[in-house]
Amino acid sequence: MALKRKRTMHHQRDKVAIEHTGFYGYLLRYQETLLLRNYSALALKRRENTLRRFIGWCDERGLNDPQTITKPILESYQRYLYFYRQENGEPLSPTTRGRYISFIRHFFKWLTQENYLLYNPASELVIPKATASLPVVLSEDEVARLMEQPDVNTAKGLRDRAILETFYSTGIRRAELCQLTVSDIALDRYTLFVKEGKGSKDRLLPIGPRAVKWIKHYLNDVRHQLLLNSTEPTLFLNDYGEPFRDNKLGDKVKRYLKNAGITAPGACHLLRHAMATHMLENGAELRFIQAMLGHSDYRATQVYTHVSIRKLQEIHAATHPAKADEPANETAEEQTDHSG
Repeated sequence: MALKRKRTMHHQRDKVAIEHTGFYGYLLRYQETLLLRNYSALALKRRENTLRRFIGWCDERGLNDPQTITKPILESYQRYLYFYRQENGEPLSPTTRGRYISFIRHFFKWLTQENYLLYNPASELVIPKATASLPVVLSEDEVARLMEQPDVNTAKGLRDRAILETFYSTGIRRAELCQLTVSDIALDRYTLFVKEGKGSKDRLLPIGPRAVKWIKHYLNDVRHQLLLNSTEPTLFLNDYGEPFRDNKLGDKVKRYLKNAGITAPGACHLLRHAMATHMLENGAELRFIQAMLGHSDYRATQVYTHVSIRKLQEIHAATHPAKADEPANETAEEQTDHSG
């Protein structure tokens, strides 16, 4: 199972260059404050990238330091986010726009608290309301079809099968899987440890025997072929021997979904939703699903009671008195017609 590695340069997406602006020093001090408050590395990276985009937008308009920012300017940036279109032509979701505005509000709140600003121009910004929607849930047959897509006779295909199985077995988030290290998984104990998941919280998860089988194959037969640095701790390595970037991993899963004939929106998160719903349908209590998903708020898990319809349909069919195979009782008028 030889691995063919392309000899091409692999470039990370460039950060928005803001080092020349008056914002940069404030951003560095802000990030240091968050670090001292025990924000995770992932949370710091997301905030930095979001603020770099905002500062870059300001720089293009000749706005080079926080003191030049007013409420109308921030509202103009909100409009920019609303009309912005991604490479695929899709707009940013209300949730994404809300996260961007939330990070900017927090940044300007900190600037004001530290007395870098006399007043907070972002204090009255309204965060877009996320529209409530039920998650799309793959059926068990669709999940089985998805698992068959990677060519497990190749090194990369075997790795990808192990990744898909890990997603479905544990329900971990995309960013959490990208950060897994070899020491985070105890195959003999069938457990997986998530360090600093969302909200900087750790959790220990069970992982099923099928996923463990594929991870063992990957570790024994593939990972050493991908490895370029013997000290690299990351469990799942991309084709260049590096940790996966979360968006690239999402693109990979999306391609497998398309090959399986599954057109549902989303990618890695679909397997998270599938895990939670299928466990709930098979009798798991909601509080255990909450622990698996790492939800701090019980209400975030309750959505799965609305999408778990299969079990409800079975109960309805078994208990509802109106059976489709029973002939409807004739009315008195119909009986009179027949007798006449």
